[in-house]
Formats: sequence, C-alpha cells, structure tokens
Amino acid sequence: MKKFVLMAIILGLGVALYFYVDKSPGEIAVETVDKFYAFEQTGDFSDSWDMFHPLMKKKFAKGPYIQDRAHVFMNHFGVTTFSYSVGDATKIKNWKMKKDADPIDVVYKVTVSQVFKGKYGNFTLVQNVFTTQVDGEWKVLWDYKK
Repeated sequence: MKKFVLMAIILGLGVALYFYVDKSPGEIAVETVDKFYAFEQTGDFSDSWDMFHPLMKKKFAKGPYIQDRAHVFMNHFGVTTFSYSVGDATKIKNWKMKKDADPIDVVYKVTVSQVFKGKYGNFTLVQNVFTTQVDGEWKVLWDYKK
C-alpha cells in the first residue's frame, strides 16, 4: 500500500512538473501580463515597473511612474483598485513600439480590460499589451504608434 501511495505521489509530481515546464510562449506571455496587472491592482507600481522592457524603462523613470500611476488612478479617477481580465496571446513578428523604433523580432499581444468603479461612475479601459523575452525574462511593453 505504501509503495502504491508513493508511486502515485511521484507520478502526480511528474505530471505537474511536465505541465509546469512545458508551457507555450503564449501561455507564458499571458501569465506575464497577468502578473504585471496583479501588481498594478494592488498598487505595487514599483514591482510592475520592474517588469517593463528596457524601452519602457527609458520612457518612464521609476519614481515618476509610481507617482503618476497612483495619482491618476487613485486621485483623478477616485478609485482604490480595479478588476481586470486578460485575453489570449497572439504572436507578432517584427513589432515596433513606435513608428521609428527598431523592430523586436517576436512579441505576444495580450488584450487587457480593466474595470474601474469610482466617483465618476464605472468604466472599462481596454489596452493591448505586448510581451517579449529579454535575457531570458519576460518583459512588458505598450504600443506608442500614432
């Protein structure tokens, strides 16, 4: 009986490890975006900023980003938090953050819907968010093409 239980545990761990390790890039992209917005949802703008791609970090210094995000959402919109949903990932090749930027070989586009309930009523922001790997880590980008 003990051998059977031990074998079942080992088999279960092996199956769990296989599915954990064998995620597609699209699944990892969705998880990355979800993690970013989980930080944003709790007001942890420092950790969300850390998830930015280097191009985004050039666009926003950490201190001002943290202040702006808290100020806009909490003060202007009159909300303390928001709910959000994350869509599926779509692979895009040779994507550019802005028209004159160098292309990034592969990114994954994930649509995020944020629902705010504040002093000006309820509203939803929908944004396409992009992820890619930089030195083995998944990073977040926003689109600035006009």
